[in-house]
Amino acid sequence: MDHFEKIYAYNATEYHEMIAPEDVEANLVPALERATALEGKRVLDLGSGTGRLPLLLHEKVADILAFDLNFPMLLEQQKRSQEVGGDWPLVCGDNRHLPFHTRWADVVMAGWAIGHLRGWYADNWQAEIGKILRDMERVVIAGGTLIIIETLTTGALEPAPPNEELAEYYTWLEGEWGYSRDTIQTDYQFESVEEAVARTEFFFGPELAETIRQNQWARLPEWTGVWSKQV
Repeated sequence: MDHFEKIYAYNATEYHEMIAPEDVEANLVPALERATALEGKRVLDLGSGTGRLPLLLHEKVADILAFDLNFPMLLEQQKRSQEVGGDWPLVCGDNRHLPFHTRWADVVMAGWAIGHLRGWYADNWQAEIGKILRDMERVVIAGGTLIIIETLTTGALEPAPPNEELAEYYTWLEGEWGYSRDTIQTDYQFESVEEAVARTEFFFGPELAETIRQNQWARLPEWTGVWSKQV
């Protein structure tokens, strides 16, 4: 079990508390709406985690279903959904084997989830990620939209893939699969530098924590890519 797998299995509450102050300028929803109209749509959210996307979208879309491999993350999402009076289905399973009917969703999203397979399956990542991409295409309606959200680095002043492996994956996603990228800023806004370190170090590690201290960042810069494709 690698670093991120452990967090998703054992630190769901801490993870959600970290992402709660993310996207201070609220750039994410407009980016999704540039990819497709969301009003009245049935949305499938893959790798839904603690509910980052459902919490943003549940009042806008007709239906949203949260799907994630990690049951503890879905339990946290259930708690967060109750806090906002939301009620949407939560399903536990593997993104490579979607238990949904063909042409079931108007929009299929995968937020900050697929890129992990680039590291977890270093020798055959294209085959493993390809399973997800093909099943996303199966589940979405004809004329529907596929959206993949991934990191373009946290703690940098310019957007870029955080490592060569993800850069290769992003290029493959665009060149081989026909996705188009929209780059947005999704900064975190914490109350203080100390809070920024306390909330993020367990996830991003001591190097970013030191960068936060050196730059005195209560507002932690972050860049996100929103890849989309019409089918």
